Parts: sequence; C-alpha cells; structure tokens
Amino acid sequence: MARPLSVRVKRLVVRVLRSALVRYVRRPPRSSDSARADRRVVIVLWTAFGMGGTIRAAINLAQYLAERDYDVEIVSGVRERDRAFFGEFPPGVRVSALHDRRPGAAPRGARGLVQRALLRISSALMHKSDRSFRAWSLWTDIQLARKLRGGSGFLIGTRPGVNLMLARLRAPGFVTIGLEQVNISQRSRTIRRSMRRLYRHLDALVVLTDSDVEGYGRLLNGSVPLFRIPNTVRPLPGAKADLGAKTVYAAGRLRNQKGFDLLIPAWAQVVPKHPDWQLRLRGEGHHRGLIEGLIEEHGVAGSVSLEGSAENIGEDMAAASIFVLSSRFEGFPLILLEAMSKGMSVVSFDCPTGPSDIIDDHRNGILVPAEDVDALARGIEEMIADEELRRRSAAAAVETAQEYTMEAIGPRWIALFDDLSRPPRTAPA
Repeated sequence: MARPLSVRVKRLVVRVLRSALVRYVRRPPRSSDSARADRRVVIVLWTAFGMGGTIRAAINLAQYLAERDYDVEIVSGVRERDRAFFGEFPPGVRVSALHDRRPGAAPRGARGLVQRALLRISSALMHKSDRSFRAWSLWTDIQLARKLRGGSGFLIGTRPGVNLMLARLRAPGFVTIGLEQVNISQRSRTIRRSMRRLYRHLDALVVLTDSDVEGYGRLLNGSVPLFRIPNTVRPLPGAKADLGAKTVYAAGRLRNQKGFDLLIPAWAQVVPKHPDWQLRLRGEGHHRGLIEGLIEEHGVAGSVSLEGSAENIGEDMAAASIFVLSSRFEGFPLILLEAMSKGMSVVSFDCPTGPSDIIDDHRNGILVPAEDVDALARGIEEMIADEELRRRSAAAAVETAQEYTMEAIGPRWIALFDDLSRPPRTAPA
C-alpha cells in the first residue's frame, strides 16, 4: 500500500537534512586539535543534569580521565535545571548543553528566532524509537554537528539513539565508541535493525556484561569490535550501613522497569511475620499513583514510606540494613553496587542483566528468580530473620563493590583508548 504523500515528503526532508548535517561534519580535523587527540574525550549524554546510572557512570569516567590529564567534555543534549542532580561536576571536566531549557536561557534577537523555529522541527539524527527522541530537534542536531566539526579525539555515545547519531555522522577526526547500557533483549525491533545497519560505522562498542557480549555479538555478527567494561560505583558519603536497623531500602525511578509493583506484594507477605520492620522507597516517576494504590490495596501503609529521590543517597542508605533490587531488567545496576559498597545486605531479582554478574547467592547477597514475587518475599524474610547471614553477606558485599570502583575499571578504558589509537596492522608482504 502506497504511503500518503505527506509521509513521503517528510521522510525526504529528513533524509536531505541528515545528508546536509553529515556533509557539514565531514570537515577534516583542525591541526591545532590533532596534537592532543589521544588525550581528548567527548561524552555525549541525553542529559548530564538528571538522575540515573548512565549519567552517574559517565561522570565517574569523566572524573577519572580528567585526573589523568585527559581533556574531557560532557555534551548534554538538554539542560533543564541549574544544579545537576549529582551535584557539582568534577574539576577539569567541561560540560556544555546543546539546548538550555532553563527560563531566561534562550538567546535573544535573530538567534532566538532561529532557535525557536528549529526547535519545532524534529531531529533528523535521533532515532524515532529512542525514548529521548522528543528531547532532540533540528536545533540540537545542528549544535552537535557544530561541536564535532573539525574536532578530534575519542567520542563516546551513551544510549542507542546517541550511538546511532554518532555512527551516522562519522566525524572524521574522532574515534567513535558506542556504549550500550541495557541488554539487547530490551531494545525494540526497529532499534535493533538500525544497530545492525549503522553500528558498523563505530570504531568500538562497549557493553557491560558477558551476556551482553553474546547478545550484541549475535546481532552485529563481527561488524564492530566488542569490549566488556562494567560501570563503576562511586564512593558514597556517610557512615556504613547500620546492620541493626530494621529497615529495608529500595530506590529508583517509579516506572515499570524498577518493579516496585512487584516489591509491594512481596513486602505484604513479609510484614505480618516482622511487623517491627519498615520498607523505605525512594524515587519519583509516573508510577507513583500505581505504587500508592498498591500500598493501600495490600494494607501495608503503616510499614511503607514512599519518599522522593534522595539528595544524598549515601547518608540515606546508612540508616538501613537491607537493600532490595526488584527490577524487571537492568543494564548494570549501579544502585545495587552502591548499596553493597555501603555494607548493606542485598536481595535481588536475577533479572537481565547484571545482578548475576555481581551477586554470588548466599555469599554476598541473595539472588532470586526474576519477577517471582513469592521468592522475593522469602529472600527478604530470610535476610531479616538470619542476622548472621545479614552481617556475613554485607561484609562480602563491600569486597565485591571494590572490584567495580573506577580505580579497578578505569584502566580498561585507557587500555581501550590505547588500542584504538594504534594504527591498524598491515599484512606482511
């Protein structure tokens, strides 16, 4: 069936705009930049100012590299707040925003008129199936192209839509690295199809777990070199967790992924046997009403507190003894590692991906089958009832978290940069 003329015209316009942006970016690198290209890193995020493991991991990496004499810039697609959720950015790390949405930040005069016009036009570079699509526009496309044109160094994307943008542009002065934070099974068919077509233009793809290496390897069939580099946990302020506290803790965005709708019915099985224990939920999101309804439905309002996001999660965690990860899926759960670094005992679903890479069941935590509410309830109850297990697993959890510090993982990034900087070997004559 023929597509409507308006759809065909719109697609033609997108292709023309995309082609123009690609041609614009293809300017050779400036000679002034090339001298330190092997010490320059640009990390592109949807936003650098919000919350989430991807942002935290990017900031950790930026700080590590800046402390080792790398010239590091974080490029944020959008900015909507004065102060970033994670506080001040590390010294030596530049942060720029392609679109500053804060009140009063828009340019004035002719430039302001141009910006408003371009913001009304959808992005020609961002994939329409990426969750961040609505945040991007032709304005952000042009700003990104201007930033990359003539530049050089290592260019790191941090989500599929950004990776695909960078793969399309193929900025000639940059070594382009895609970073995938979620298992391939969670990507849509249209995103996977674009990955298969465009990721071959990346110089490398970094994934977080061994199962991700297998999954993306099957999809990409050797078209791009794959590397496994886990995300890292940052040092958290505050004291170690109080293992005598009768508090179970969970944190994350209030959305389907985090599975708080599974945690509440699990908790409803636990609290009749341990009525002196409390469950604290930290987070914001569009599922708040659903979670509040489940708390009332299961009659656990007296033992559950649903609070907003913690400004200082390290100090917040210190007042609890058990952390629960109830996610349906993860990329690599930094919040789990952060809880382990604080000396909390942990109970987690064995969801894809990450928990099984981190938790050795009944040694440094309890791992239960994914989305099994009854099993999650039994795991929490066992950790509450067995204080010796709680203390033993918490001590082992601290040791595990040390394997995921930036000091432990950072050298892998530098080794990757060194490897990609070497000229390709030529076959012997």
